[in-house]
Amino acid sequence: MTIETVSFKRRTARAAGFTLIEILLVIVIILLLAGALVIFVLPQQEGAEKNTTKLLLSQVSTALDTYRLQMGHYPKDEEGGLDALMVKPSFENERTGERWKGPYLKPGVKLEDPWGNKLRYEVVDRAASDNKTALPYKLYSLGPDGQPDTDDDIRVSTETDTSGSASSQDQ
Repeated sequence: MTIETVSFKRRTARAAGFTLIEILLVIVIILLLAGALVIFVLPQQEGAEKNTTKLLLSQVSTALDTYRLQMGHYPKDEEGGLDALMVKPSFENERTGERWKGPYLKPGVKLEDPWGNKLRYEVVDRAASDNKTALPYKLYSLGPDGQPDTDDDIRVSTETDTSGSASSQDQ
């Protein structure tokens, strides 16, 4: 009887393990799932990052317009540029400082795109510009490559349509 018990235990121990084919099959299934993730999900992430940047630019553009309505001008480099939307700049004229009703952006809003680049803001001199319908500022992100003046830059449109309302953003 003891001989039969020992041989039964050996058969049970062998049957409890995985075969090489089973292990390879599991690895192939995991690789297929990883491939599907790369093919279908990662391109969606890039589109989501671009949409997030467009929404951030729209939010900052609205804050810039609110700043202009209250202060009478868009924030200048001397006032801190976009930082003037978050922190009250120091004004030479006390009356001008009293008109600042910020912060104009929600606390915690970072003025950088999903790729870690700071948003770019430049005040444009309308008198020097030949396009009188353009916005008086340029607001844009450098995009995924982080290089200025490339096709992947994301900008707030600087043109207005013929009805007088500003078109949103272009890419």
